[in-house]
Amino acid sequence: MKKSYNYFVMYMELIRNNWTKDDYNRFISYLFEIRDIKYRDFHSNLGIGNSVIGVKTSVLKKMAKDISKGNYKQFLHLLKKEYYEEITLYGFIICYIKEMNVSVNYLDIYKDRINNWASCDLFCAGYKIVVKNKEYFWKYIKENINSNNLWIRRMCFVLMIDYYIEEDYLDMIFELCDKYNTNDYYVNMAVAWLISICYIKYPGITIKYIKNNKLDDFTHNKAIQKIRESYRVGREDKDYLNSLKRK
Repeated sequence: MKKSYNYFVMYMELIRNNWTKDDYNRFISYLFEIRDIKYRDFHSNLGIGNSVIGVKTSVLKKMAKDISKGNYKQFLHLLKKEYYEEITLYGFIICYIKEMNVSVNYLDIYKDRINNWASCDLFCAGYKIVVKNKEYFWKYIKENINSNNLWIRRMCFVLMIDYYIEEDYLDMIFELCDKYNTNDYYVNMAVAWLISICYIKYPGITIKYIKNNKLDDFTHNKAIQKIRESYRVGREDKDYLNSLKRK
């Protein structure tokens, strides 16, 4: 019989005052007990890189919420990075930390642990502390966007997508996009995604940038492709954008 997450919460309490190595090893075993094999097989084909146990994202979020109510610091200290779920869970737990300085301290650790696009993007979407601290995190983005770690660079652009597509930030976003010019596929795709959302929200301003940007041809064309795939863009605009693609 397939057991629910709530059953296993009763089986293993996640809101704990103390986490030992044995507790953590038991926790990993417990992830294997509740995994979904079909979900694992699907996720394993998405270019994630890490070994995938097969625990659904919704379950990991619930776990993170429970763990964050207890001694999450001990848990994070024990967390390894062998499995995709471990990397993702680390990010989800950070999203529940309300104290700004503690949150940033763990972010500084986590950014070097990110090693796949899914963990990166899921963390960024849940990191709501940015909303009330935009000036601080804009500075943080600028300080980290030229990191030697491609996943940190992707994180910076995805944070822009989630929290900074506003008219006051557009010129600064486009400036950072123009300064970034490498062959990192996962970062270039994030840049293209960012520009496409800018266009959907601010078409008049963004089209001027698209016509005069300093992007490499791949990212330029991918941005246009992503815009043209949106149902929120009319046929006439899609045709015009297609004419701006580079050969």
